[in-house]
Amino acid sequence: MIATLLSSLLLLAVADSFAAGDGAVKLKQADNDVSDTASLQRGARNFMNYCSGCHSAKYVRFNRMGRDLGLTEEQLIENLMFNAEVPHDTIQRTMTDEDAKRWFGKPPPDLSVTPRSRGIDYVFTFLQSFYVDPESPTGVDNVLLPGTSMPDVLWEMQGYQRAIFAEHESDEGIELVFERFEAVTEGNMSPIEFQTFVRDTVNFLDYMSEPAQLKRKAIGVWVLMFLVVFLVLSYMLKKQIWKDVS
Repeated sequence: MIATLLSSLLLLAVADSFAAGDGAVKLKQADNDVSDTASLQRGARNFMNYCSGCHSAKYVRFNRMGRDLGLTEEQLIENLMFNAEVPHDTIQRTMTDEDAKRWFGKPPPDLSVTPRSRGIDYVFTFLQSFYVDPESPTGVDNVLLPGTSMPDVLWEMQGYQRAIFAEHESDEGIELVFERFEAVTEGNMSPIEFQTFVRDTVNFLDYMSEPAQLKRKAIGVWVLMFLVVFLVLSYMLKKQIWKDVS
C-alpha cells in the first residue's frame, strides 16, 4: 500500500510538472480503460495505421496482443501485421534508421513504455496539441513539446488549428503563455469523435506499456483478501494463546 501511494504521488508530481511546463499547458484527462477490449481493438488499428510507420513497440508481440485483445491469428495477419512475417514477431517500425535520421534527425522513439515514463494524460494531450507553425520544418509545432520534429499525422481527422499565445511578465522578462486553440480547417471527424479516436489510441498504448496489468490487478485483489483473512485468523490465534496470561 505504501509503495502504491508513493508511486501515485510520483506520477502526480510528474503530471504537475508537465502541466506547469512550457506554455503552462494543462493536461487533459484521458479517462481510458484498459479493460475495454473493443477500445483496445480500435486502438490497435489506429496504432498500426498511423504510428507503426515511424514508431516501434519492440516489447510487444503480435500473438500476445491477439490473445489479450480477443483476435484470431487470421485477423492479426489480415488487419494488423503490415510489416511482420509471423505472429510471434514484435512490432517494428516500417521506416529505416537511415531515412529517420535524414528526415527527422534521429529515429523516432520506441513507444512500448512511453505511457509509463510520460504518463497517459501527457500522451493524450500531446496528440491533440499540434498547431500550425510556418517556421517549423514540418509546418506544425506542439504546445506541449515545443520544437518537436514529429509531424501532425492526425491532421486529416482533427483539422489544422492555430495556437493563441499571450504575453505575460515574469522575473525573467516577457514570456509567451499558451491560452487556447482556434480552428483553421475542419477535420473529417467532429471534436468528440476525434477525442474518442485519440482515447482509443492511448488506451492501446497504455495496454502495451504493461500487457499483464489487468491480471496483476486481479491477483492483487485476491492477495489483499488473503492478507485480511490471515490477519483475522492471526488475531484470533493470538487471543487463544494468550487468554490465560494475566
